[in-house]
Formats: sequence, C-alpha cells, structure tokens
Amino acid sequence: MSDLFDQAQNAVPDTAPRPLADRLRPQKLSDVIGQDQVLGPEAPLGVMLASGSLSSLVFWGPPGVGKTTIARLLADETDLHFVQISAIFTGVPELRKVFEEAKMRRGNGRGTLLFVDEIHRFNKAQQDGFLPHMEDGTILLVGATTENPSFELNAALLSRAQVLVLERLELADLEHLAQRAEQELGVALPLEGAAREALLEMADGDGRALLNLIEQVAAWTVDGKLDTEALSARLMKRAAKYDKSGDEHYNLISALHKSVRGSDPDAAVYWLARMLAGGEDPRYLARRITRMAVEDIGLADPQAQAQCLQAWETYERLGSPEGELALAQAVLYLALAPKSNAAYVAYKSAVRQAKDTGSAPPPKHILNAPTRLMKEIGYGADYAYDHDAEDGFSGQNYFPEGIERPSLYQPVERGFERELKKRLDYFSKLRSKRGADAS
Repeated sequence: MSDLFDQAQNAVPDTAPRPLADRLRPQKLSDVIGQDQVLGPEAPLGVMLASGSLSSLVFWGPPGVGKTTIARLLADETDLHFVQISAIFTGVPELRKVFEEAKMRRGNGRGTLLFVDEIHRFNKAQQDGFLPHMEDGTILLVGATTENPSFELNAALLSRAQVLVLERLELADLEHLAQRAEQELGVALPLEGAAREALLEMADGDGRALLNLIEQVAAWTVDGKLDTEALSARLMKRAAKYDKSGDEHYNLISALHKSVRGSDPDAAVYWLARMLAGGEDPRYLARRITRMAVEDIGLADPQAQAQCLQAWETYERLGSPEGELALAQAVLYLALAPKSNAAYVAYKSAVRQAKDTGSAPPPKHILNAPTRLMKEIGYGADYAYDHDAEDGFSGQNYFPEGIERPSLYQPVERGFERELKKRLDYFSKLRSKRGADAS
C-alpha cells in the first residue's frame, strides 16, 4: 500500500503552478501593501530597523494582513535565521529542540528570529518557557495572534515584547494588490467597475482571501465583462469574520450599545444585523438590548424596557429569521427613545452607600412590632401612616438613624423623567415643610 502511495505521489508533476498568494509574497518590507502605521519611517518597526534595535514583538491583527510575511522579511533584513512554528501543532519537546538549535546557531555567530503563529494558543506556563531564551538573546520572538494580547498573553511575556497592531486592508490597498495580481497573471479581471469593487469588498480586508478570489475569477471563461449580479451568481461571498467568543464579539456588541446610547438608529440596526449575520445567538442580543433599555433609557421612557421584553418574547415564539425583526424593532425604538442613566447612577450610588453604612438598622418607627417586647423597645413607635397624612405624604425619615439623607436619584430633563423630576421636587418641598413644622 505504501509503495502505491509513493508511486502516486511521484506521479504528481513538479510543474504544478504555485498559488497566487505565494507567487505574490513580498520579497522586501517595502513591497508590503498597507500597515504604514507599523512599517512607515516614523512607525515603530521603521524606527527599530533604522536604529538597529529590533526587539521581540507581538503582531495583533485579523487574518490575511501580513503578520507572517512581515516576520519573515524582518529576519531577512536583520540577517537572522527564520524559524516558524505554530502553537497549535507544537508541544514542549519541539520547543526544546527549537531552543537548542537556536543556542547552537548563536554559538556560531547567528541569531534566530522565532515566529510563533497563534501564540495565544500556548498556555501561561508554556509562554513562560520563552522568557529565559528571550532574555539571554537566544531568540528574538515574534508572535502573531488574532486575539487581544491583554487577555491571552501573560504579563511577563508582554513586558518583554512590543505589541504592534496590524489592521485589515483598506479598499485602496486591496485594489493595489489586485493590480499586482493582474500583472502576475498577465490578464485583466473580466469585471465591470462595480463588480470589481464588489470583489474587493468580498475579501473583507483579507489580502490572502482576495488573491484566492482573483485566482477563481481569472480562471473563468467569459464573453465581455461580468456585472455585480453575474459575479455574485458565480462566486459565493465569503462569510463575514465573526468570533462569537473573542474580541470581535465584544467589539460589535460595544458598537451596538454605543450606537443606541448615541441615538443613531441606522448605526444601531446595522450592528445588530452584523452580529446576526455572523451567527450571534439572538437570545444573547435580546438580553443585552434589554440591559440597554434599563441602563441608558431607564425612566425617561418606561416603555423601552417593555418594548425589549415584548421583542424577546416575540423572538421566542417565532424563532429565526422571523423573530429577528422584533429585535430590530426594539433596537430602533431604543435608539430614538429619550436617554437617561439616572436610575443606573442612582443604583450604583446606593450600592456604594450600602457598603459604607454596613449593617445600620432601619429606624425603629418603620419597623413592625408583632410582639409586646418589640413594642416596649420602640418598634413602630410614632410611625405616621402616609395615607392619613395631608397630601398622602408624611415626610418621615426612612434611612438609618444618624445617616445624613443622600440624594441618589437625579432625574434628567428628558422624556418621562421630566414628570418624575416634578414629583421629586414636589415631595422634597413637602418634606422640608414637614420638617419645618415639626421643629
């Protein structure tokens, strides 16, 4: 069986064309498209290379923006031996071998740039294993991650490496890359202007993905040029990048929340659609939308929370995709509702006050006295039944004795809270009057 397999392998022609992404791989740093914020003359890497003081690095960014390529070119420009490993496939024995070979190489007068792809996949203890070899100069570490290093890499490693953020490619960068691909292929893409732009958008900022799409399009036999509709019919659009447990999840829910808070219904419903299209659980969104209602709208529009709960219930009854419209409706309502965080601020202030006052008991006059002993020691004494008082308001103290009355709830002059502020001012004046009469 193994002989047959070897024969089959040998039968594969050596002239098989290399993938376009490999053929267009930059040969020097100046060939890299985009990432000027990292590679420019005044940017971190530009300054390091100019001064000859390259340090260990962590590249943080989405797939297809050049993390591996830049690391390899850094090794070329600094005459370091380039070693690439993946945290997914590398264990402790392999790491030991890499470090031993790097020490031997260093003894022969040459340094090693160790590129670790998906470095966040190593646990904290494994990350600690790099530290002594970084400190004694055995390796210059360049890690690559799509996850937030602040959460995924330990503090000791981060203190020895500079984090550089690589960004998704802009449309202008992708167009530049497409032109390079056409030069390499020797043919122009058979696309009209709008279809060409649609192709660039399908890449979603990922240069490698764009080159793979271009290879497919260039292989088609067509008469004339394809429009956007024809392109879409022939080429399935790539799924949007969305990690439901990673940074993208938190970034998008933050964008949705802040769009609602900022009273921008168009942006809010856009981010909702982005999350749903990425496969987010609609029930999670229903929960977070309801939280937005109580945090950022509160009593300025008491109907906001009811709208969210009704949308949540509607989704539970209809499911996807029909029920998602109810969530969109709730988001639009929240974005256009009057905003107030007064209840949110009042609650946080009350929590702090509760911690500060510890176990201070309620004043005795508002305590029930179901036994004779409790009555004898003052429970319920002099309690004023508010319904019997003028205006239905006694003005008694309900805070622990000896604690100065705080003002926790401060309604805003927006929405329904305007009415609540009138009521608050009304009761405050009555309380002052009752106090003056009592004295």
